[in-house]
Formats: sequence, structure tokens, C-alpha cells
Amino acid sequence: MFRGGWGQHSWWQGKFRGCGYRITLGREAILDVLSKSDKHLSAEDIYTKVHSKYPNVGLTTVYRTLDVLVNLGLVFKSDFGDKRARYELAEGPKGAHHHHHLICTNCNRVIDYTDFIDEEIELLNRTEKGLSKKYNFKITNHLIQFYGLCSNCVGK
Repeated sequence: MFRGGWGQHSWWQGKFRGCGYRITLGREAILDVLSKSDKHLSAEDIYTKVHSKYPNVGLTTVYRTLDVLVNLGLVFKSDFGDKRARYELAEGPKGAHHHHHLICTNCNRVIDYTDFIDEEIELLNRTEKGLSKKYNFKITNHLIQFYGLCSNCVGK
């Protein structure tokens, strides 16, 4: 059985079992890789890290598990314009780690930011409230990405 510190990540267990999913070695290993990364990993990146320790976990298992994790809301799937899906944990032991992305269209650098400006918070709150009312839709989360040039590329 996997011994990667699952006890410290027991908040995942309830979500899995509550939705009728078993906690398998492959799922644990994938969650462990994601929890230890501060990058936006592709399925292939995750596979490489997991497969080096657990050769029985194949790429198909990684893709299937990522689909499950996205559907459970444990993982965010993003497309930063490079035609490769990237994954990151939606929350950690301390709860949600909400952030937005700044994506450089020249060098593909992705900047996570959480220091939202007051105007942004106000606009998002008004937008969510208006959309919820207009479509009778309960918004539980959002993902925002801004595209442009990073400070390294803007002068080139």
C-alpha cells in the first residue's frame, strides 16, 4: 500500500468515499504528486512521476483518475493555450486555494496570483450574482485566465 503521507491528506478520503469511489494506489499516488507540485502538470508529467515509483500505474490510469478528480472538484483542469491540459489541486488540507492565472502568450509562463484588487473582487461578485439570478444557476467556483505578455517578454 502507498505510504506517501496519506494521513495528512485525509480530507481527500471523505470526498472519494462519499461519491462511491475506492481509494486505490494509483489515485493516492496521483494526488500525492499533485500535492507536492507548485506547477501546473500535464497528464504526461504526472504519469512520469508516478510511473517511476509505481510501474504498474499506466498512462490510461492517470487520465481516468484525473477525469474522476476533476469531476469530484478536487482538481482543476486548465488549458493555457499550448494544447495540453494542465492539472492542479483545487484545494488542500487548509481548504480552497483560489487563484487566477496570468499567461504569457510568448513564453507560455503561467503566473498564479491571489492578491486580488478590490475592483476585481467587486466585479466578480456582481458578475456571479447577476449570472446566478439570470440563469437560476448556483455558481460554486470560477476559473479566470488573463493572456498577454509577461515582464520578460513585453520589451522584446
